[in-house]
Amino acid sequence: MRFKPIVQTHSLLFIALLVLLAACSPSSLSGNNSSATPTRAPTRTTAEVCPAPLNSNPNCYTPRAFRIAYGIEALTEQGLTGKGQTVIDIVSYGSPTLQQDMDVFDKKFGLPPITIQGVSPLGTAPLSPVDETQGTIGLPEFLKLEQYAVAHHLGQIFSQSFVASEATLADSAGQKLVKSFSDFYRQITTQQGFTVVSGSGDNGATDWANIAATRLSPNPTVNFPADVPWVTAVGGTTLRNTPPGYNESAWSGSGGGMSKFFTEPDFQKSMPSTLQSQLAGQRGLPDIAGDANPVTAMINYIFGHWNQIGGTSASTPFWAGIVAIANQMAGHPLGFINPGLYKLAASQNAQKDFRDITSGNNEVNDGNIHVKGFQAVQGWDAVTGWGSPQASQLIPDLIAAMK
Repeated sequence: MRFKPIVQTHSLLFIALLVLLAACSPSSLSGNNSSATPTRAPTRTTAEVCPAPLNSNPNCYTPRAFRIAYGIEALTEQGLTGKGQTVIDIVSYGSPTLQQDMDVFDKKFGLPPITIQGVSPLGTAPLSPVDETQGTIGLPEFLKLEQYAVAHHLGQIFSQSFVASEATLADSAGQKLVKSFSDFYRQITTQQGFTVVSGSGDNGATDWANIAATRLSPNPTVNFPADVPWVTAVGGTTLRNTPPGYNESAWSGSGGGMSKFFTEPDFQKSMPSTLQSQLAGQRGLPDIAGDANPVTAMINYIFGHWNQIGGTSASTPFWAGIVAIANQMAGHPLGFINPGLYKLAASQNAQKDFRDITSGNNEVNDGNIHVKGFQAVQGWDAVTGWGSPQASQLIPDLIAAMK
C-alpha cells in the first residue's frame, strides 16, 4: 500500500473536484474525513493563468481548462456542479495547513471557498513520516474508516488513492483481508447506492513485489482495491492541448492488467472475443481513465508553493467529481456504475461518451526489470480502460443506461 501524505492526496482530492465543479458540492469529505461547504459561486471574471513557476510549462492547465477539456464546462454553466453530493476520501494522516492552502487556491481561480473540518475516528498523525509499504499493513484501518463513513452517513462516493499490489497480498492474511473489502464493497455499491472509485496504480503493468516497497515485481501484477469488481478502477492518461481541442495518450505509469484474485465480472463478459481471450476469464482493469501524468496534471498548492502532482491519485478524485455531477443530475445516487459504463461502451454513443485512447502503453523497463505491459488500442485496453470522459454526453447517457 502507498501511504501518501495528506498534503498530497488530500489536496489532490479537492483540487480535482474544484477543477470539475464551478461551484462544488455542499460537502466533500476527505482523508481524516473533512467536510467542505461552498458559500458562493465562482468568479467567472477571474483570469485563469497558471501561477509562477508553473506558467513556463505549456502543459500547465487551469481548473477551467480541465473543465473544457473533459466536457464539464457546459454542465457547470447549467448549474450541474455536484451540489448536494459528498465525496469521501480515506487517507492516512492530515495537513495542518490544508485550510490555508485551499483558501489560496480558491482565491487564485475564483472558486467557491470551502470550510474544512477534520473528522478522525481512529486518530491522526499529521505529517508523520510514514514509509511507503505494501501488503496488509494499514488496510484494516482503512476498512474501519470506510465502515465508519458508511455507518455515519458521511456521503455516497468513495475516492481511494491507496493501493497494495496483488503480489504482496497473496498469502492467507492478505486473501482474508481482500475478501473482507470485497464483501463490503459489494454490499454498499449494490445495496446502499455507493460508488467506489480507486486508482489503478502508478507503476505501469507491474508494482511492488515486497512489503517494503523496494523492489518491483518482474511479472505483471495489478493493484488492490482497484481490482475488486465492485470498484471502478481509474487509470491514467497524458492530456495535451492541441488547438482547437485536446487529445490524450496513455500515461506510461498507468496501472493495468488482469487480476489473479478476481474472475471476470458479468459486466466485462459482453466485450468482444478478442478481449475475452486477453482477459482469460479474469477481471481486467482499469475501467476508465483521466489525466495522471505529473507533467500535465492538475495544479496543487502546498505549504506556500504551487506544484503539479499527478498519478492515479489525481485521476481518481477527478472521476469522483464526475460521479458527483451525475448523482446531482439523476436526483439520486447511481451506486454501482460499472455495468452502466460498459453498456455505454458497447453502444452507438460510445464515441460521444468516451475519448478513446489509442496511443501509448504501460510497459516497464527500469534497467532492472522488463515487463512488456499493454498497448492503448481502440476500445478497451489494460492501460486506460474505455478512455476518459466526455462528460456533457457521458453523464446523461450513463443515467439513462442505469435506469
